[in-house]
Parts: sequence; C-alpha cells; structure tokens
Amino acid sequence: MPVVTRITQVFAPRDRIYFELFEEAGNNVLRAGELLEQLLATYPDSRSLAGDIRDCEHEGDRITHEILDRLNHTFVTPIDREDILALASALDDIADYIEEVADYLGLYKIEAPMDQAIRLSEVLHKAVQHIAQAIPQLRGFSDISTHTVEINRLENEGDRITREAIASLFDGGIDPMVVIRWKDLFERLEDAIDAAEHVAHILQGIVIKNS
Repeated sequence: MPVVTRITQVFAPRDRIYFELFEEAGNNVLRAGELLEQLLATYPDSRSLAGDIRDCEHEGDRITHEILDRLNHTFVTPIDREDILALASALDDIADYIEEVADYLGLYKIEAPMDQAIRLSEVLHKAVQHIAQAIPQLRGFSDISTHTVEINRLENEGDRITREAIASLFDGGIDPMVVIRWKDLFERLEDAIDAAEHVAHILQGIVIKNS
C-alpha cells in the first residue's frame, strides 16, 4: 500500500465520512432508477412518481454540495481529491438524467411509453443496483470487477436498445414532432446509462489506485 495512502488512513479517520456520503449518493440513484422503472412501466397511471424522482434529484444535489463543502474545508482526504470530485459529479449526473426523463414525459405530453423506453429503464435500474452494491466496497478498496464488468455489459445492451429505438422512430411514418420528443427521451435514458458506466470506471480506478 502506498505510503501516502497509509498516512491518510491513519490521520484522517473522521474524513472517511466521504464513504458514507458516497453510499448515500449510491442509494439515492438506486432509488431514482427504481422509481423511473416503475414510472415508465405503469405510465400514465404512475405519473405522480415524477415528483418522487425530482426529490431524489434534489437529494443528490444536497449530497454533492455536502461533499464539496467538506472538500473545501478538509486538508487530508481518504482518497485523492480529484477522485472525490469526479465520483460526486458522476453520481449526481445519473440523478440529473433520470429526473430529465421523468420531466420530459410530462413536458412532451407522452400518452404511453414505447417498449424500448421501458427496457432502457430496466437496464438503467440494473446498472445503478450494481453501483449501490459496489460503493461500500470502497472502504476496504475491495475488488469490484464483478460489478464493473456487468455495468459495462449493461451499457452495451443500452446502446443496442437505443439504436433499435431510434431506428424504429423513422420506420413507420411517425409524426416528426413525436420523433423529436422520443429521440430526446431515448438519448436521456442512454445518457443516464452512460453516466452509470462512467461511475463504474471511476470506482475501478479508485480501487486500483489504492490497492
């Protein structure tokens, strides 16, 4: 183990609160992903869940703000400062994209979700489940490759579904405005899944760096 890492762990145990905050953020995006899957699976009857997703986005902002505030007032941190910033930002991105999808459903007056949107939300939910399971393992910098490999696979699956979904928009004489709206929704769902993969890469980098 690097000398700097050992010193950090000895002299800054109180600042391991970062790990607690990251676990909160991971559980928050898991909750948001679960709600989005429920929202799309039973839309429009479940449209009220959009408010709960918005609450998750606000909670993500709160956690990110607390992490940044601590970072601004802490000299020694349990992991590199740039890794803390990157992970906090990437987790917040997931919550932001999920909230955008829920918001677009209302703004675009979507009457019923397309099948591919439901499938993408299922892929996203699985990805954030793995994120929430991997984050606690940062405390001991344990191997998280089982989770990161699966998240990478899910991201590839999400890409495939998105390509299929966008192709279907141009195959059947759909109203151009409907095409634009659904293209936005599919791209935001893909952005959320990509953000989950980005989190996986950051987590893997932290583990490798501190092992």
